[in-house]
Amino acid sequence: MSVYTKSFDKIRVRRDRQAELKSHAPRCQWDGCEEAGTHRAPVGRMREGEYFRFCFEHVREYNKAYNYFSGLTDNDIARFQKEALTGHRPTWTMGANGHTRVGPDFAQKRSGRAGYYARIHDPFGMFGDRGGEAPRERKAKPLEAKALETLGLDAKATGAEIKSRYKELVKRHHPDANGGDRGSEDRFRDVLQAYRVLKQAGLC
Repeated sequence: MSVYTKSFDKIRVRRDRQAELKSHAPRCQWDGCEEAGTHRAPVGRMREGEYFRFCFEHVREYNKAYNYFSGLTDNDIARFQKEALTGHRPTWTMGANGHTRVGPDFAQKRSGRAGYYARIHDPFGMFGDRGGEAPRERKAKPLEAKALETLGLDAKATGAEIKSRYKELVKRHHPDANGGDRGSEDRFRDVLQAYRVLKQAGLC
């Protein structure tokens, strides 16, 4: 078969992949090495996502001596291994530890979660103390605000205050106590309706 046939011309010759990588790779970061840094090696703990670039021989040597837990005590290593079972996420026993203070420990610092707890939105206080931040006030909806106004209360009124005010107004405007006053009967109906709205909203 002639090397100049049409069939031979269609055969693709694969380029040397290794030579191509070496031509584009940075220089090996090992002191005194002039080879291409074709292999990545992790920098270390607390610097995840950062890598050294070494040649094949030096990356092998680096990996033999690499220790992710270098500088940590046995207790820190044991805690890290235990927290790794849950992906270094905080966990609680069902129905318990609702007010446990969550602080940034070793695993949280390592994974960048230290700032997460400062930004978490916890309007019902499910995750306990949020660093002394004052709880947000619940904003009353229009119907709730109107019902509170009917009872002569503001949006900061507690459930006990609402019940106490309701009982007071019912005694005052009840048909048996108003002497047949039609205006008092209308007021009595408004009070009943307002209390029903607030009770359905869970405010009392």
